[in-house]
Amino acid sequence: MNNKIPRISDIARLAGVSTATVDRVLNRRPGVRPGTVQHVLKAARRLNYINDAEFSADRCLKPMRITFLLPAGSNRVIHMFGDAIDYSQTQLQPFNVECHTEVFNGFDHESLAQALLGLRGRTDGVVFMALEHPVVREAVDTLVHDGIPVVTLISDLSASARCGYVGLDNVATGRLAAYLLSRLGGGQSGSFALIAGSLCYRAHCDRESGFLQLMQEKGWADRVIGLREGHDDAESNYRQTRLLLEQHADLLGIYNIGGAPEGVARALKEARRDKKIIFVGHGLTSDVRALLIDGTLDAIIMQDPQQSILNCVRVLTAARHTAEGGESGLKLKPMNSIVVFRENLP
Repeated sequence: MNNKIPRISDIARLAGVSTATVDRVLNRRPGVRPGTVQHVLKAARRLNYINDAEFSADRCLKPMRITFLLPAGSNRVIHMFGDAIDYSQTQLQPFNVECHTEVFNGFDHESLAQALLGLRGRTDGVVFMALEHPVVREAVDTLVHDGIPVVTLISDLSASARCGYVGLDNVATGRLAAYLLSRLGGGQSGSFALIAGSLCYRAHCDRESGFLQLMQEKGWADRVIGLREGHDDAESNYRQTRLLLEQHADLLGIYNIGGAPEGVARALKEARRDKKIIFVGHGLTSDVRALLIDGTLDAIIMQDPQQSILNCVRVLTAARHTAEGGESGLKLKPMNSIVVFRENLP
C-alpha cells in the first residue's frame, strides 16, 4: 500500500496546472479562474490532500450567475440566441457559471433601463442587447459601479462602462450587404431599399451607415431609398414592403437590417416580385432557411449564436478574474460575418 503523502507538485501534475496555481487555490488567494479552482480542488481531493469537508461548498467558488437580458417580441433571431444559451450548457461547464434569460419590452429604453437596474443583487454578470440612450447608459454604469460586469450582445452601447461587446463590426456588415446587393444585381439599374428594426439600436444605425458608404463610393447614393423602420415585426415589414413596391416601380433590391424577413417575403410573393427583387437579410432561422431554399431570400449575414454565448461568458468570467486581482480582462475582436446562400446552407 502506498502511504506517500501527496505534494503540491502531484496535484499540479494531475490537474495540469502550475504549482503556483495550486498554491493560490489551496491558500484561497485570488487570481485563478473559477473553473480552474474547481479542477484543482477535485485533483486535491482525489489524491486525499484535502478531505470531503474541506472540499465542501465553502471551499469552492459559487457559480457566477449570468443574466442574458433580451428584447421580448417575435424576432426569431433573438429567440435563437435564447435557445443557444440552453444548448451551450455543456460547453459552459468549465467556466463555473449559471446562465438564464430574462426579457424586456423591446425598443423601449425606459423598460430596458429598469430591467437592468432590477438585476442588482440577483446576478453576478449581465449580457444584453443595447438600445442607444442615456438612461440605458446610466443603468449600465450603475451596475458596473456595483461590481456587476456588463457585456453588450449584437448591438453595442457607446461611451458606457460595459466591459466588452460580442457581435459583428456592423459598419463592415452594412458594407457587405451593399456589396452583395450590387453584385447580385448584375449591373441592372434600379433603386435599393433598407428596412431596419429600429434606429434605437446602434447596430442598425451602423449597418445603414456602412451600406450608404459603399453605395456612395459606387456613385449610387441617389439610388438608395430612405430607410424605414419595421420594429422587427412581420406585419409592419409586410406593410413597409408593400408601400415600397407601390411607390418604386424600379425597386431592385431590399436589405432587411433587422428581423422578421417573413413579412418582406410575403409582400414580395404577393406582388410576384420574389424572384426579381434581390433580398438580403440577417440571421439563419428555420423560416429564413425556407426562404433561402425557395429563392425569395438571396443571402443572409449572421454571427454564430453558440460562439456568441461562449464569448460573452468568457468576457464576464475574465472580468471577475480581474476583479479578484488577476490580470486585465479579455478583449475580443468583432466576430466574423458569415454569409449564407441557398447553396451553402449548413
